[in-house]
Amino acid sequence: MTQLSEQEIIRRDKLQELQKLGIDAYPAAEYPVNNTSVNIKANYSEDTKDQFREVCVAGRIMSIRDMGKACFAVIQDSAGRIQAYIRRDDICPGEDKTLYDNVWKKLVDIGDIIGVKGYAFITKTGETSIHVQQLDILSKALRPLPVVKEMEGATFDAVTDPEFRYRQRYVDLVINPQVKEVFVKRTRILQTIRDFYNNMGFLEVETPILQPIPGGATARPFVTHHNTLDMPLYLRIANELYLKRLIVGGFEGVYEFAKDFRNEGMDRTHNPEFTVMEMYVAYKDYEWMMRTTETLLEKIAIALHGTTQVTVGDQTIDFKAPFRRVTMYDAIKEHTGIDISGMDEDQLRDVCKQLGIHVDPKLGKGKLVDEIFGEKCEAHYIQPTFIIDYPVEMSPLTKKHRSKPGLVERFELMVNGKEIANAYSELNDPIDQRQRFEEQVKLMERGDDEAMYIDYDFLRALEYGMPPTSGIGIGIDRLTMLMTNQPSIQDVLFFPQMKPEKL
Repeated sequence: MTQLSEQEIIRRDKLQELQKLGIDAYPAAEYPVNNTSVNIKANYSEDTKDQFREVCVAGRIMSIRDMGKACFAVIQDSAGRIQAYIRRDDICPGEDKTLYDNVWKKLVDIGDIIGVKGYAFITKTGETSIHVQQLDILSKALRPLPVVKEMEGATFDAVTDPEFRYRQRYVDLVINPQVKEVFVKRTRILQTIRDFYNNMGFLEVETPILQPIPGGATARPFVTHHNTLDMPLYLRIANELYLKRLIVGGFEGVYEFAKDFRNEGMDRTHNPEFTVMEMYVAYKDYEWMMRTTETLLEKIAIALHGTTQVTVGDQTIDFKAPFRRVTMYDAIKEHTGIDISGMDEDQLRDVCKQLGIHVDPKLGKGKLVDEIFGEKCEAHYIQPTFIIDYPVEMSPLTKKHRSKPGLVERFELMVNGKEIANAYSELNDPIDQRQRFEEQVKLMERGDDEAMYIDYDFLRALEYGMPPTSGIGIGIDRLTMLMTNQPSIQDVLFFPQMKPEKL
């Protein structure tokens, strides 16, 4: 068990003192909050003061400035911060001054959550504040907040350790309230996507997270066991095959915000649990999907920033449609000087060796091309670019190109050197799909633990007939990183995956 610090012991002693005084430090009753810090500071004036004669605000104490028989405290609620002026004779108008002298001055700490009732006013220094007439303790904090210093309106966080910030996000949000804005914008991104697709008449749906076969992508799955059925189940790596089943069933357009799980590495752009939006529309192809996707991203940028231009690090990325289109083979030729079109597996291995790319001998042709592009090309695409027309070996769920043998109708959207979206003209030929699955099984037998399983039920669904369809997956976490100028995926997840904590 972790040993308590001196401050934690002191705070527990204070809690006991409150209890002895008959004060419940964790009251259950509803507290009648009727205003916010931001609303008061934005709208209070001499002309509107009658609207602010009875305000009730609740929040966390962020600082206290003692002046003897009065003090100033800064209270942080969900909207922002506001100063409270607390005078001894106002909260203790009678002879008994216990609440101020023995409770407020001795037993209340920075970090405690309190409620105040009073009226708004402007101090001599011009700061809109609350003149407190009633003060209530709503939650006693038993751990002290990290030291936070304020200077000229800026907040300086003494905690810069990402390990602390990501593991104790609840503290990070308190001491760095600007972090909330990232997650507010994330929600706005989701809402913009929803509105966009809903206005097109598409239906938001839900599909299984626990799946008997992990399909829809090439990735290593998490596996668990269902006791009642006595069978293994997998956390989904994608929801693609279930959404296509719905297209077979007669829905013309469906989409889902899905939590997907891949048992793979972790870095600044990968988390084992991540959010993807997948959307499928009947009677469309990947050309339509490119036009739709660039329009959507343009709308998201404007919704968040009022412009199509977004600052990402030291780059200015412009999401104004249309985006550039480059074939995968042309991209590789442009950045390596080598034309790999028509090469077989052995020739591709020689190219990897020539380029200094170490590859696993178990990898097939598709993965080798992917390695070359990832190592030598990906980082060059800063402005939004559709990389199109992939080798058939890389895309087991994609329709073969209508005019280019050996390729498929697929694109990935690259922005700031990373993939943001992946889309196809979907393969709806059940015989071709079966053959593609069988090729994946051969790769699995060679040791490729990311190769796809055969989903016989999905094949059965295709045999009933799936109309021409286009589908897309957009990585919400990476998109949020871009749109909020965050360098790591951990910065856009409330609770990113972490190594076990040593307590």
